[in-house]
Amino acid sequence: MIPSFKESQRGQLNPFGGPPLELNSDFGSLEGDALGLVERRYQDRGLSVKRDFSSRNEAGDVVCTARDGDKIVGTLSVRFDGVGGLKADLLFQEELAEWRAAGVKLCEFGSLAVDKHSYDPKRVLAQVFHLGYLHAHRRARCQRLVIEVNPRHVAFYRRYLGLLPHTTARHNPRVDAPAVLMSVDFSTVREQIALWGGRPELLGSARCLYPLAWDEATEAAMLASLG
Repeated sequence: MIPSFKESQRGQLNPFGGPPLELNSDFGSLEGDALGLVERRYQDRGLSVKRDFSSRNEAGDVVCTARDGDKIVGTLSVRFDGVGGLKADLLFQEELAEWRAAGVKLCEFGSLAVDKHSYDPKRVLAQVFHLGYLHAHRRARCQRLVIEVNPRHVAFYRRYLGLLPHTTARHNPRVDAPAVLMSVDFSTVREQIALWGGRPELLGSARCLYPLAWDEATEAAMLASLG
């Protein structure tokens, strides 16, 4: 297991006075309470839930979680490209093939879910995303992030995390709903974290979630805890 990292170790991670989060990650497939959270959030959105949408337990995939006490309030699967490809290949193989042909090392985020009843859902999302970024870019040196998004959520991911749509909607049989391929270069994510991270007071003016990411010192501590 990869060591966990508790917000309470650094007070500035919790700027709004809410409960501290425990950030954790481990290799393997999505299961237990984390899988339960994903299933509930997908069902809330009227999506069909099938067990094969979770992390594949392949090529060192990582499941990241945020825990508030005994309750998991956020989860994200980090899927690395390999012989078996990525889940996005089912719908977007041609687009992914172009990046691969150009020598781009891809990584896919999936099974992203945040408990809507958590104290601060935006903080949970920002920090689970940041943890996934550390695994994907800072540790594994992936260069580009891809993610499948329901069309009605495209504007949210574009505004708050800087992902851009690369296709029109296509039907995804895994959730029986349309999906759009969105992507961002990890160097752009790194720039945004360096610019805004650890400055939650600028959340309104930044018009993105990166002020809720960790500052440089906290990110370094988190990265060191991952080994």
